[in-house]
Amino acid sequence: MPEAASRLTSIAEQLLGTPLPLRIRAWDGSQAGPPGAPALVIRNRRALRRLLFKPGELGLARAWVAGDLEIEGDLYAALDAMSALVWERGEDARTLAQALRAPGVRAAARDLLKLAGPPIWPSPPREEVRRRRHLHTKHSDKRAISHHYDVGNDFYEIVLGPSMVYSCAYWEEDGTLESAQRDKLELVSRKLGLTPGQRLLDVGCGWGSMAIHAAREHGVSVVGVTLSQEQAAYARKRVADEGLTDRVEIRVQDYRDVADGPYDAISSIGMAEHVGAERYLEYANVLYALLKPGGRLLNHQIGRRPQRDEVTYQVDEFIDAYVFPDGELAPVGTTVTLLERAGFEVRDVEALREHYGRTLRRWVANLEDGWDRAVRLTSPGRARVWRLYMAACALAFEHNRIGVNQVLAVRTPESGGSGLPPRPRTWH
Repeated sequence: MPEAASRLTSIAEQLLGTPLPLRIRAWDGSQAGPPGAPALVIRNRRALRRLLFKPGELGLARAWVAGDLEIEGDLYAALDAMSALVWERGEDARTLAQALRAPGVRAAARDLLKLAGPPIWPSPPREEVRRRRHLHTKHSDKRAISHHYDVGNDFYEIVLGPSMVYSCAYWEEDGTLESAQRDKLELVSRKLGLTPGQRLLDVGCGWGSMAIHAAREHGVSVVGVTLSQEQAAYARKRVADEGLTDRVEIRVQDYRDVADGPYDAISSIGMAEHVGAERYLEYANVLYALLKPGGRLLNHQIGRRPQRDEVTYQVDEFIDAYVFPDGELAPVGTTVTLLERAGFEVRDVEALREHYGRTLRRWVANLEDGWDRAVRLTSPGRARVWRLYMAACALAFEHNRIGVNQVLAVRTPESGGSGLPPRPRTWH
């Protein structure tokens, strides 16, 4: 009987209809595939059962998170090769489940079923969130934010480094991660035109980095809101250590419950991805109402590429189940349209896509350098989730599958004066 790796390679190539770009190393020690390529290590037959039970991305993710499957060699090269099987063939909507229904691959599917062993279907890893509708109520949003951000501040310190900024940095050629994050916060501050004595609302304030930077460097008073108890506690300590408690207030509060406007400026950095398509106009309306006439909003948000048939858009199964429950991405054009519908005048849109790929690669490197401690602080499965998610996202940004944009919008008063300089790019 052929060794397991050879059988798996043959089955995979029949299912995919193309040569497999990776080596396969199976649980019996056998190997097959192109020499020198990264290896897909299938540690046990349970990995196959996971894939058969839930064909496609989610089955692969479950096997990865559980440690039943791993990649040996260059993680980025392996993920690139695997994603090319879909993207370069123009079949981004095709899943293994659809392939299994095609008559030409049924024999291969039967072979895979035999190779998987007894039909004992494994439970999902404990790191997986139970799937539910994207209601985006205050309760469901708080639960989703807690899943992602209440992993532990010590864990985030490993990944993010001293800046504790969890959004795309703004890179110069020779910059460090810390300097690039500082430059991003300064870029946001300049676009908002912050001056001493103003009031800034930082929506989704994270660990307080933007609030501290704005208060310390620009003399503004800041209210930062987050739904994460752990983030808030960490941010408050940082604010106290900086001696800024008289100018920075950190609240555990939903942005929809902020009632002490008007504010001169609002920053929303990496938060709007959690709002959801059904609630986005409400989000824009709330922020518009919280600004004084002439006030500015800087909305820093990940966006996806538009699809020809937006009716069929589905959230990413892996990210929804393990990383950002209920998170949704929209094209930047949709974001701009909804901000305008709320009454904003959109004055500038800047794409920072390449900057995010570089940022994510640094976060992955930080996690790998601190791997043992990250596993102790969370779990092996959680650390694997983050490594896969960040590496895959880095490639998605680099290949223009997703992007990130800073949208500067103004609540322009009836007089028509926006208050922006004639050449707004002078903030760079």
